[in-house]
Amino acid sequence: MKNIGFFNRVYEVVKRIPKGKVASYGAVAAMAGNPRAARAVGWALHVNPDPEHIPCYRVVTAGGRVSRAFAFGGENIQRELLMRDGIKFDDGGCVKPEFFWKIT
Repeated sequence: MKNIGFFNRVYEVVKRIPKGKVASYGAVAAMAGNPRAARAVGWALHVNPDPEHIPCYRVVTAGGRVSRAFAFGGENIQRELLMRDGIKFDDGGCVKPEFFWKIT
């Protein structure tokens, strides 16, 4: 399966997202070597083999929305996990911009 290498790169990127920060699917795709593969990032996270060590809940849409299809309990669980990390949301339910990981 050719996606295995990409999926593993996605997992390595997601492990690097610090507590208290989020990254978009597109940013993770770019860091994993394929900036056009944001949807594939979603698939990789959906089959996350180690959610305890790969914090897929820290990946959100480019606009800061949580996933409606969050694989490990739904969007309310993702939001709760992010809030436990200290993430703040605006009145529209989006992660505030200052909580996006500044990738260096």
